[in-house]
Amino acid sequence: MLQQFTVSCSLSDTLLITLAVLGISIVVVNSAWLRTILLVTGFVFLLYMGWVSWRSEPKPTKDHEKAGFSTFKQIAFASSVSLLNPHAILDTVGVIGISSLQYSGTDLLVFGISCILVSWLWFTGLALAGRTTGKLDKSGRLTLIINKLSALVMWGSACYIGLTLFSI
Repeated sequence: MLQQFTVSCSLSDTLLITLAVLGISIVVVNSAWLRTILLVTGFVFLLYMGWVSWRSEPKPTKDHEKAGFSTFKQIAFASSVSLLNPHAILDTVGVIGISSLQYSGTDLLVFGISCILVSWLWFTGLALAGRTTGKLDKSGRLTLIINKLSALVMWGSACYIGLTLFSI
């Protein structure tokens, strides 16, 4: 599962970073209606994902049990969290894409590749942290706490997006 998660998320992020560096940011920044659609969708998406995360109840596992999704579900979930998450799109376009506007030629290529490498390292680290947590947390209590904290972060991000919506 570690490989599927890492590769799915990393490839999805690579696509978003590549699009942002290639100039999709200019389209989004200059289109008020597109930005508004992404913000509203991101707001709703994060509220929903926070609710799902808050309500999730990990089941205790035994050493011989294998917890988690099937390979297909793991790939689909990991990809959807990146590609269908308007907040991730806004972050990629708004931060990486806008930052890339100051570069050209080889510098732009190096910037894009650096962002992609950092993304791959980030998702590899997340996958390793998840695997370690799963091995250490047989009762599911730590996972429950992490899910609650994740929900709060998602709701906080949704609030930020909501405030951003009211400012446009």
